[in-house]
This record gives sequence, C-alpha cells and structure tokens, in this order.
Amino acid sequence: MRYLSWLFGFVLFLLALGFAVKNSDAVMVNYYLGYQWQAPLVLVLLVSFIAGVAVGVAASLGYLFRQRREIFFLKREMRARAQADKSDEE
Repeated sequence: MRYLSWLFGFVLFLLALGFAVKNSDAVMVNYYLGYQWQAPLVLVLLVSFIAGVAVGVAASLGYLFRQRREIFFLKREMRARAQADKSDEE
C-alpha cells in the first residue's frame, strides 16, 4: 500500500511538472485602480490555489473551535455526572 501511495505521488508530480513546463507563458493579472501583475501562468494558478486553501481553512476555524469548546464542556459534564453517580453509590 505504501508503494502504491509513492507511485501515485510520483505520477501526480510528473503531471504537475508537465503542466508547469507546458504553461510557462507570462500572463497579466489586472487589479483595480490600474494595478497589474505579470507572472507565469503556473505561478498565478499556484498562488490562486494557495489563497483558496487559506480562505477555506480560515472559514472552518470558527466551526472547529466551537466544536472543541463544546467537546470540552461535554467531557467536563460527563466527569461531573460520573463523580455524582460514584458518590451516590457509596
């Protein structure tokens, strides 16, 4: 299974490398107020992908922290109930 994972990663790397070599032409990205950025297409796509990942992770952080806080309170409540049941048995 580990070899299959390495093979898949290598094939994916070769595909990305081939894409990068074939799409090395410069493109111009136009912003508001006349700002422009000229870079290879592969770099523009990579920056866009990384920005999308960063926005997705940032959007999910609130939900993740809310879940962890709820789990913490539920564990504390469970411990309190277990101690209450233990003291009731004695």
